[in-house]
Amino acid sequence: MLFPSRTPFSSLVLPVVLGSILLGPRLLPWFVGFDMVMLTICVSRQESLTGRVLGAATVQLAVACVVLLANLQRARLGVAGLRGESMFVDLRDRILDQAHIPDLPAGWQVESALHSAGGTAFAGDFVVASRSADGTSLQVVVVDVSGKGEAAGTRALLLSGAFGALLGALPPAGFLPAANAYLLRQAWDEGFATAIHLCLDLTTGAFEVRTAGHPPAVHRASGTGRWAVLHTEGPVLGLLDDLDLTVRRGRLDHGDAVLLYTDGIIEEPCRDLDLGIDRMMGEAESVLRGSFVGAAGRLTTTLGSRDDDRAMVVVRRT
Repeated sequence: MLFPSRTPFSSLVLPVVLGSILLGPRLLPWFVGFDMVMLTICVSRQESLTGRVLGAATVQLAVACVVLLANLQRARLGVAGLRGESMFVDLRDRILDQAHIPDLPAGWQVESALHSAGGTAFAGDFVVASRSADGTSLQVVVVDVSGKGEAAGTRALLLSGAFGALLGALPPAGFLPAANAYLLRQAWDEGFATAIHLCLDLTTGAFEVRTAGHPPAVHRASGTGRWAVLHTEGPVLGLLDDLDLTVRRGRLDHGDAVLLYTDGIIEEPCRDLDLGIDRMMGEAESVLRGSFVGAAGRLTTTLGSRDDDRAMVVVRRT
């Protein structure tokens, strides 16, 4: 930079950008400060302060301010840019992996799908699934955290990890009360959630469904081709100390299916929820008559509001 006629001082922006990626939050401000000193020296050595020179200097100053503001946010994490982002991605992937449906024995099919309001990987809806150690039972939980999109994504990530630890470690009747107690301990201003819990015996097809302020599951009987809404009662998680839950029991025979979903699937402006459930069952009837592969994804894409998170789990006995 001692030869301004040969080396443009605008090249000073490159070290700032690289520093924002590679340096830690403590060292980066000092590095940016040194770069700004060099910028000042370079500008002072220009033969004339034309509008082009001042414009280039202003752009570099703006880039430095943006880098420092971003560094203030990253300083809360305490690691450098790429490492911090990779750590967040790894954390997200590990937690969301709990939504993976375990492999099931022959005769069973399960699919899940999730679409966020903002189209990101973070959403206020999530799924947690667990298969017992002896392989005879499957538990699936679909949760809708208050809020939507990225605003609810951080709470959903935390809750999915906690609920995943509780699921399978407790008897089916104890899961929702334990999840409610966990939410109450967080004391969040907007810390409530709704949930539906399915416990399925993979040997006999017997199942239990419990809900906490959540839309009911629906059951399709292949023998009659009829759909039944499995109404259960229970308060929203995170509001009351004691949960008064009801349980709905049934059985999945060969060809039967059960659907778990969030309210984003059935809610639309100026439409009653019961009408939304009826429409969902109609769409599911046509989808399940075809290939089961991708059934949950097709339903979440077709149904509900694009401005809300949507999640669905479809379980079928073949």
